[in-house]
Amino acid sequence: MIPLYLYPFLSTAYKAKEYEFLRLTSLGVIGALVKVDDHEVIAYLLSSQIIPLCLLTMDIGSEISKTVATFIVQKIMLDDTGLMYVCTTRECFLAVSNVLAQMLDALVEQPSPRLLKHIIRCYLRLTDNPSARDALRTCLPTVLTDGTFNDLLETQKDQTTRLWLHQMLHNIAMASSGRRGPHGPHADLNRIMGR
Repeated sequence: MIPLYLYPFLSTAYKAKEYEFLRLTSLGVIGALVKVDDHEVIAYLLSSQIIPLCLLTMDIGSEISKTVATFIVQKIMLDDTGLMYVCTTRECFLAVSNVLAQMLDALVEQPSPRLLKHIIRCYLRLTDNPSARDALRTCLPTVLTDGTFNDLLETQKDQTTRLWLHQMLHNIAMASSGRRGPHGPHADLNRIMGR
């Protein structure tokens, strides 16, 4: 399938303009594929290891590349198979949540409303999985709970993202209210994610 020919452009860590252009063009093709919400497309992309390639771009790419890569991860997780893929192993969940957290830290210094919207939607979708929701009780970035992005969301008048953020925090709070482990909150992540 055509996406496989694009993967070498996504697997490079070079940040030069030429590589970034190839990275963005490749992401654009894959982004167009996931827009159709076809389960078979999602299953194929998962089997061809697109998630690690997107995480690499989310880590090293330009703002627009990060935005497109995060959109792809978001669309994959909106499919039940994609959400299960991300949440089945501790390693995959931590890889995704760590990259999302790093991007949030960067957004404090260089705000990007579009990127923030996709990140919050990813976190909201993670709360649909009981194991991930419980794990987020201990590893959710503080910047999502302390109002850091309130001014940005208010300035953009982005009601959708505000509602997603509120729903995500509500979902995590509901998990917290009824489930405190006997060994403290830091034991939960290993227990929940199968370790």
